[in-house]
Formats: sequence, C-alpha cells, structure tokens
Amino acid sequence: MDDVFKFADELGPLKVIYVHEPSIGLKGILVVDNVATGPSIGGLRMAPDVSVEECFRLARAMTLKNAAAGLPHGGGKSVLFGDPKMPKAEKERLIRGFACALRSETQYIFGPDMGTDEECMAWVKAEIGRSVGLPPELGGIPLDELGATGWGVYHAAEVAQEFCDVRLEGARVAVQGFGSVGMHAARFLSENGAILVAAADSGGTLIHENGLDVQALIALKKSGKSVTCYEKGESAAADAIVDVPCDIWIPAARPDVIHADNVARLNTKLVIQGANIPITYEAEKVLHDRGVLCVPDFIANAGGVICAAMEYRGAGQMEAFEIIQEKLRTNTRQVLEIARAGNLLPRDAAVDMARQRLHNAMGYARWSLF
Repeated sequence: MDDVFKFADELGPLKVIYVHEPSIGLKGILVVDNVATGPSIGGLRMAPDVSVEECFRLARAMTLKNAAAGLPHGGGKSVLFGDPKMPKAEKERLIRGFACALRSETQYIFGPDMGTDEECMAWVKAEIGRSVGLPPELGGIPLDELGATGWGVYHAAEVAQEFCDVRLEGARVAVQGFGSVGMHAARFLSENGAILVAAADSGGTLIHENGLDVQALIALKKSGKSVTCYEKGESAAADAIVDVPCDIWIPAARPDVIHADNVARLNTKLVIQGANIPITYEAEKVLHDRGVLCVPDFIANAGGVICAAMEYRGAGQMEAFEIIQEKLRTNTRQVLEIARAGNLLPRDAAVDMARQRLHNAMGYARWSLF
C-alpha cells in the first residue's frame, strides 16, 4: 500500500486497482489518476515487465496530456502483465477477462497502447462497451493506420523549428521505436523535406547517412520484419540509435530510454517526444543546459488521444485530424513561448499550464467523485 501512496499528490491518483485471476494467468493494474475534467481515457499496455509505478506515471502523463489538449477527459492507464506476442486466443482471454473485471469502473475508458491494438479494443467493447481506438467496422478511426499521433508529432516539430536552430527542410531525423507512432512521424516529416537517417526497433538500428526510404521501411514493418532487414544501410544494436548524429531525435517506444547514464551520447538539436515519459527529468535538464530543445511527451504526442476522444463522440477522420493539427500547433507554441520567456524547461512550462487547467476544473467538480 505504501508503494501506491508514495505517488500521491493534490491531483491524484483517485484509484489504483489490482486485478488478479490465477485461473487464467491474469494480472493487471488500473490507475485512474484524475477525473476533474471528465472520465479518464488511457491506453491498455501489455508487457512482461510493467509495474504499478510505470502505470501511475503513464496515467499522470495522460492527465496532463488531456488537460493540456483541452479534452473533457481525465487521465488513466491500465497495464497487463504478459507477452503481447502470446497466442491470440490466450491474449484475447486475458484482455476480455481484464475488461470484465473492470466493468464497473465507468471513470475509465480503454484505449490501445503498446502491445494492444484496435482488435483488442473491439474485445473490450464487446464485453463492457467502453473503449476507443476501435476498428472502422465498429465506428472507429484507425488512428494507428492513419498515424494520428505521428501527425501531431509532425506539427509539434514544425512549430518547434521556430524556437531552435533547425529547419525541417533537409533536417536529419532519427526515430527510436519505428512502430505505429515512429513510422508515421517519419512519414509526415519526410513528406515535408526531412531526411530519415536512422530508425530503430526491438531488432536493432538501421543507419544510412544519405537517407532511408521511409515507405519501404513501413512496408517492411507491416510484413512483420525488423528495420534491420532492409537491404540498404548499416545495421547496429538497438541502443545505437542514441549515438546517431541528427537534427531531430524522436523517441517513440518505451519509458526512460534517455537517462543520466546515456544522455551525454545524444547528439541532436531538437527532441520531439513521441512516446510517453521517454526521457527522465534529470536528462531533460542536461539537454536543456546544452541548448537542446525538448518538446515534452504530453504536448507532442497528444494526437492519438485527441483522435480517440473525437471518435468517442462520433467524429470522422477529417474532423479529428483538423482538431489534432489545431491543438498541437497551439499548445506547442504556447508552451515554448512560456519556456523561452521564463528560461524554463519546456516540461516545466507544460506541467504548469496543464496543472493550472486541472486546478481550475477541480474547483468546479462535485464534492464526491465516486
């Protein structure tokens, strides 16, 4: 219990729920962090090494992200212990079981995350009717296929170039985590003049100084292969992506990939955080002192949850992408202007902005949130 309350502050968490059903090997955690602005939306993450700390940190990131984006939703997150590549029938049993266990938790709306996808959200909807990121047949906007989060990352980068010594035309880009976020961020950036010089996934890093064919890499990934199977470029270990000299570095995978022990290796001018909590606060301070601009995760990668919130209200693809563009550009500019004026870390500026919105919303909340 002490492990739960060590994370608590004036914003939350409201609830931490452990789910355990040994008969089917089900172990999961739900954190509902804050619902002052509305029921929480947050992804269901599946991995063997998830933890309550990771779940809380991700839930808090969603609280700040949804508040910064001006959405009528709070922040939450759920995690399932297990290999997402397990046999489909076993994975379906765990996800349906987890959803049923949380049927009464109406303050949480499931969404896809690392290790889960729109099919998983369809299973959740069939059980409890409360999920986003659904297949098109169920009224969903295919945000991973269309690249909603990557679309937002691109617009954050386009605004950020006004605040640092980077221009997208000809900018050299490295993407750590060439998955549903990273590949589309690379696609939108390359379509607007940037050059992808390195991409990494769990299989390793692919480097090509003269630029990689983004569409060819996307096709390779969709066939189930690693980027290192591409016929051109130099292959290296997955961690080698940290060392690649570039103008824009995009983390789009797991938390804490840049930390005190490896931040000195990063050789870039601009970091656009496509993943949730990919860089520790201490490492961000080091980068800031070096003059590297970091656009924080819950500002840069809000495109996915904005799309999900729009889907939940019946919006179409075109409307959702227009709102993503508008909100990402407005919020990125506002945060970077505040940071520049006060010589603040962009994260500190973003957190202050989101917290102020949350405190204002909490002032209007009912006395009882249950």
